[in-house]
Amino acid sequence: MRIRTLAAVATAVIAAGGIGLTVTAAQAEEAAPTAAQVQAVPGYQVVRLPNANVPNFQRRYAYCPAGKVAIGGGAEARGNEAILVGSFPTDGNNGWIGLGRQPGHNDVGISVFVICADA
Repeated sequence: MRIRTLAAVATAVIAAGGIGLTVTAAQAEEAAPTAAQVQAVPGYQVVRLPNANVPNFQRRYAYCPAGKVAIGGGAEARGNEAILVGSFPTDGNNGWIGLGRQPGHNDVGISVFVICADA
């Protein structure tokens, strides 16, 4: 749940231009960005890589479409004892990486999303 809260805050700040805006986690969870806020970020788009089971520590990548850069993102590890090990931008800032592990199992469910904007 913490990942979703942080992602909602990041989305709200980015969508509003990120300048002079203070948004609490509770406020961010209550309302998605409005159409006017989304238009404030040229080329705003969220790319989602749905959950899939992969071997422990295998990276999953969500990429922005050509001509866009990553301005945020996140990942979620799913499973009974799943642990999110990493969630960070790609080296070229054109996507997001998520990886995790699940003790006692050979694989873990990982979903990834990246928030993109025009370069």
